[in-house]
Amino acid sequence: MSLKLKRDMRNPLLLPVPEHSWESRFIFNGAVVYDENEKLFHMLYRAMGVDDVSRIGYAVSTDGVHFSRLDKPVFSPANNFETKGCEDPRLTKIDDEYYMLYTAYSKNGVRVSMASTKNFITWKRYGVILPDQDDKDAALFPEKVNGRYMLYHRIEPDIWVSFSDDLFHWTDHKVIMNPRKDRWDSLKVGIGAPPVKTSQGWFMLYHGVDQNMVYRLGFALFDLNDPTKLLKRVDNPVLEPEEDFERFGQVPNVVFSDAMIQHDGNYMVYYAGADNCMALATIPVEEVERELKKL
Repeated sequence: MSLKLKRDMRNPLLLPVPEHSWESRFIFNGAVVYDENEKLFHMLYRAMGVDDVSRIGYAVSTDGVHFSRLDKPVFSPANNFETKGCEDPRLTKIDDEYYMLYTAYSKNGVRVSMASTKNFITWKRYGVILPDQDDKDAALFPEKVNGRYMLYHRIEPDIWVSFSDDLFHWTDHKVIMNPRKDRWDSLKVGIGAPPVKTSQGWFMLYHGVDQNMVYRLGFALFDLNDPTKLLKRVDNPVLEPEEDFERFGQVPNVVFSDAMIQHDGNYMVYYAGADNCMALATIPVEEVERELKKL
């Protein structure tokens, strides 16, 4: 696959707010969904302020570019696994509810946790859902596959898959993607957004990190009937740090995404630049489908 994302000329879309102590330093790693009925884009983003604890804020948009946000977080640390923060949300709608997988961070390390909502303001918390070990970058599939729920996640340095009958108890953990030696994704890989179902297979955005700790984005394709089977991934990154807001910030040389949605003929990829702001890049769905058909 030979694909490249195009940056939106209005980037960055969201920046820290100095007047809000909880988001005064960094805004990054946002999950985005589009509600067809409301015609609204909903964003949950990670924010850090004066205490260096990650909380999750909420923003809404009618066009996917200009966002209005609340002045208080909608999700904050609430248990011993979250004392240092709630990080990197990813959203998947199942039936009439949005499920958020996020990273709980504490002295215990990082753990995959889950919560759900219908309005992005009030939440049901389910706590840590994967085995008690360092694990992150988790995203739910939008539907059952072969009668079971699935999620991708990252136990460093690989991407794993796990299965569940009820969304809460996960088993059959298996590695599905590894880093590639001497490539742009040579050190570690992790899922970006929840995978998108296409006629060619499950289309996944992921991030790769090289030995110089540069974060880039790529695409991969998994088998439609068996999403544990990797069919293809891009040889070259589809987005890499080039702009100043991607090269300089809290963590330099980083483009990192938790969100890819299909809207108005495009895949819209929302990403963070240098762990400091939110931005947008797009690619036509037709272009992606054309490349997938070459496989």
